[in-house]
Amino acid sequence: MIRLEKRRNISKFWTTLTPVIAVFLTMSFGGLMFGLLLGDFSSAFGAIKLIFWDPLFDENFASYARPQLLVKAGPIILIAIGLSIGFKAGIWNIGAEGQYILGAIFGASVALSLYPQESVLIFPAMILAGALGGFIWALIPALLKVYFKTNEILVSLMLVYVAENILASVSQGLLRNPEGMGLPGSRNLKDYPSAHNSEIIPNSGMHWGVLTAFLAVILAYFLFLKHQKGYEIRIAGEAPKAAYFAGINPSKTIIFCMGMSGLLAGMAGLFEVAGPAGQITMSFNSGYGFTAIIVAFLGRLNPLGILLAGLLMALTYIGGEIAQLMLGLPGASIQLLQGMLLFFLLATDIFTNYRFKSRGS
Repeated sequence: MIRLEKRRNISKFWTTLTPVIAVFLTMSFGGLMFGLLLGDFSSAFGAIKLIFWDPLFDENFASYARPQLLVKAGPIILIAIGLSIGFKAGIWNIGAEGQYILGAIFGASVALSLYPQESVLIFPAMILAGALGGFIWALIPALLKVYFKTNEILVSLMLVYVAENILASVSQGLLRNPEGMGLPGSRNLKDYPSAHNSEIIPNSGMHWGVLTAFLAVILAYFLFLKHQKGYEIRIAGEAPKAAYFAGINPSKTIIFCMGMSGLLAGMAGLFEVAGPAGQITMSFNSGYGFTAIIVAFLGRLNPLGILLAGLLMALTYIGGEIAQLMLGLPGASIQLLQGMLLFFLLATDIFTNYRFKSRGS
């Protein structure tokens, strides 16, 4: 009988290369899937080209798609950086989507409560409120884990559904636009200059959320490689017993990691609602919190890797929209393509970390 045996020495080369292999396998099997859906395997390569190449280099799409690449990548990268802090410590925050939603609600609430006043302080106050909303929502599973030993995976995931119900409630009640003819949804923050997350450079896609995401990548790099706290996080994840004997407080590590994850996810939600989305609606939750999990693992929990993986994942969103429009592909097929990335990454990781061995040998 064949069994899996953990390798004593895991190759750093193959660990680095497996995300590239996973992307190649995703493109290959994704092309086959599109060929089946379109009933024409000769168009499979064209579909993959339309998703991964044309948004950047085809003159018919590039002028629109390139700025959108930053718009889509910004929140994904920001959330993924926060998740990587916890994942490195072995703390599995799966509920970033809920923290993203609460950040948007908290931040938008500040703006809507002050409407129509104009002040340069409104947008910074919204950022702080968004960060606080995500932080509070992430603190719930953190404190439950510290004091009651609950599983943070289940608690954080269940809180996503609670957040979605809160979103639906405030869209139809507390934050509903009084001039919206009774329709669900808040005022559009794009029409409120002091609260609008506008582009820093016109037509570039570079708004404050994207800039914050790039800044988070730099700060995470220094946290992991240069700061004592980053060392404690790595030790807590790689050698929990050694961390205990080194005097690293596991409770403080849990609260810090979950809190930072929630804080960054909340900021991502605020930047999205004040910018591209524009308003609180029942459909505001875009799935970025779950997509960021794929990005964090695809980037190997490395800030630079997350940056590249976030841009790649954003490309699948933009290219997927183009493929749906041009080829008539269903939206679910694009989601399946994104899921393939995680599947093939985990599959190739098995061969990197384990080897097959017969039970008799």
